[in-house]
Amino acid sequence: MDWSNIWFAFGLTLFAGLSTGIGSAMAFFAKRTNTRFLSISLGFSAGVMIYVSFVEIFAKAKDSLSEALGHEEGTWLTVGAFFLGIVFIALIDRFIPKGENPHEMEMIENMNSAQRKENKDRRLMRMGAFTALAIGIHNFPEGLATFTAAMNDPNLGIAIAVAIAIHNIPEGIAVSVPVYYATGNKKKAFTLSFLSGLSEPIGAIIGYILLMQFMSPLVFGIVFAAVAGIMVFISIDELLPAAQEYGEHHLSIYGLIAGMGVMALSLLMFI
Repeated sequence: MDWSNIWFAFGLTLFAGLSTGIGSAMAFFAKRTNTRFLSISLGFSAGVMIYVSFVEIFAKAKDSLSEALGHEEGTWLTVGAFFLGIVFIALIDRFIPKGENPHEMEMIENMNSAQRKENKDRRLMRMGAFTALAIGIHNFPEGLATFTAAMNDPNLGIAIAVAIAIHNIPEGIAVSVPVYYATGNKKKAFTLSFLSGLSEPIGAIIGYILLMQFMSPLVFGIVFAAVAGIMVFISIDELLPAAQEYGEHHLSIYGLIAGMGVMALSLLMFI
């Protein structure tokens, strides 16, 4: 057992995961009254999550399942797992009691201004928590993938770790900004976002200790496809509607396109 390789691989995974902290720090520079910034940031985060889900995560899942089952069966299972992820997160959203559900909008006539503000804040807080959960799930297998690649080929591990780190910066924004706007607490916003990145090194540790003997292209592909579905649902159902609610429609779309562009460039840099 080469401990130097193990520590090197783990260090790369830790670097990639904790880069969410850079995005988390955006909460410290945001003015709470700047709804234009919030609208653009939420749109940007949606663009990041949608693009990375369809272009990277879904594609990796399809490749993995095609390797395990063949092209036709692998493609069918990828699509099925993708929509299974959507159904999973939609059911969670559906069974949240109406008073706690950030997507069940109250009639304006039934609320005073204090109630509207409280409901908006609750919606943003839960949005940040849901996004943190999705990113945590997404980062877990990414951590295992980075660790495994670094163990087999250090140069490949470095390239993957840097690419994932670039991805994780705007993901940190996706969590920290809504939480900060909901609570006004910079420390809480930073902490929740930062913790979502810890799932990456945790994925490496658990994967190395427990899952390596069970992990297969089939399991990896199903998990990745489902996570892509979860992230797309959250982007469409939560991030984009909130982005448009807190700012102008065009600002949210500009943010969406910018987020896609950043992800596209980061992927092209490491072809």
